[in-house]
Amino acid sequence: MDKLSNLFGSRLRVVNVGSEIFADALRRQGADVIQVDWHIPCGGSDDLVAILTRIRTQQIVHNRRRLLLQDLIDQANQKAVDILNASHPMLLGVARALDVIPGMETNLILHAGPPVDWEHMCGPMRGAVIGALIYEGLADDEDKAGRLAASGKIRFEPCHHHSTVGPMAGVVSASMPVWIVENRYNGNRAYCTLNEGLGKVLRYGAFSEDVINRLKWIEKVLAPTLAEAIKLHGEIDLRTIIAQALQMGDEGHNRNKAGTSLLIRELAPAIALVKTSNSTKSDVMQFMHGNDHFFLNLTMPAAKASLDSIRGIKYCSVLTAMARNGTEFGIRVSALGERWFTAPAPHVKGLYFPGFSDNDANPDIGDSTICETYGIGGFAMAAAPAIVEFVGGTSQDAVNFTLRMYEITAGESSNHRIPFLGFRGTPTAIDLTKVVEKNIVPVVNTGIAHRKPGIGQVGAGLVEPPMKCFEDAFRAFYDEIAEA
Repeated sequence: MDKLSNLFGSRLRVVNVGSEIFADALRRQGADVIQVDWHIPCGGSDDLVAILTRIRTQQIVHNRRRLLLQDLIDQANQKAVDILNASHPMLLGVARALDVIPGMETNLILHAGPPVDWEHMCGPMRGAVIGALIYEGLADDEDKAGRLAASGKIRFEPCHHHSTVGPMAGVVSASMPVWIVENRYNGNRAYCTLNEGLGKVLRYGAFSEDVINRLKWIEKVLAPTLAEAIKLHGEIDLRTIIAQALQMGDEGHNRNKAGTSLLIRELAPAIALVKTSNSTKSDVMQFMHGNDHFFLNLTMPAAKASLDSIRGIKYCSVLTAMARNGTEFGIRVSALGERWFTAPAPHVKGLYFPGFSDNDANPDIGDSTICETYGIGGFAMAAAPAIVEFVGGTSQDAVNFTLRMYEITAGESSNHRIPFLGFRGTPTAIDLTKVVEKNIVPVVNTGIAHRKPGIGQVGAGLVEPPMKCFEDAFRAFYDEIAEA
């Protein structure tokens, strides 16, 4: 009885597990409360909890030793983190897609996201394909391009199947110039087109005459000038530029002002020496200066080249890709190689340009989620509080998003650090097991394309990947490692 009297006669000190409603009520009454953020594992799914339990308790013979599956996963994931931190993407140059992208052909159109055929392509993806066919001279107008695309004479394959990434629709055709990025750690390469700018552009599904003319200018003027400038300058260290950009207020996906500025600073002296007219040099510099997203198309292949180096690690549950084609959202996992796990693409929640609303938006689209897979973009929003002006929310939201991502990653970057968090490394190496166990999906910030072809960008915001992708991959992952 004395103990009960002491309990109710003294100041309460409470540890609350689960719902914060009880903690809030106690705080209002003056109690000291420690909140434990606990949730039912795997969202309460019986079969997923059973798989998680088997991973934590099952032993297998590996190299003549009996080890827990979880220990093998942890070792493999640490190997992936080490490789990602050792990866060193370098910009080598600019060249025509047909000349450098593995497996590229004149009748092949690459696109963002997992595989999709013409029949199931969304509006902006179709618009970008139509624009590419007109750009290549394979069709004269929208109607002819549409018929050609549906005829079976044109092949469609994901950029990811050809060491390539593309923002939004991600369409790459044979004549388009692409950046060449090499991971100095193991020599693999990745490719990406040059960024056209915002608004009414091919990657958002626009294909009007001004869009095609801009693409031709990029091919005939911008690309050759940059290619020659890089030859004069020498290869450019992208890992260092990305690291600097994060410390200057970028996050590497939807805010690239610092990265673009650093690239211009790096290339400007060499551009001045290129043997072309002063007006051409001025036009090239003005184009880059007026396009804050110019560096995005370099962060993406830098991330791709780094992540490709961890594909196929046995027992590794780290994601190697997240990508969307406007119809489906798909992921790949290291131990599962080239397999895609997909679910319907979600809609983006964000801010719209004047005159547009949710009714105009296409579902999520693009390969630019390679940034988040690598550990920048939405995962580094704490480095770029100003990003909320573009995608919505508050500066504290930006910090909270980054802090939450540490819960679902296998490690931290030793290269890319966040000043606001005491220069802590960005959360990197998304762990499939943690995503499913904690029921926390990766945070992604992105642009929004109009659902109809030919219109272009209508806004930007945040999107939650579908948990089904991760759950399906988790089941397949266990099947793979249990039989290993």
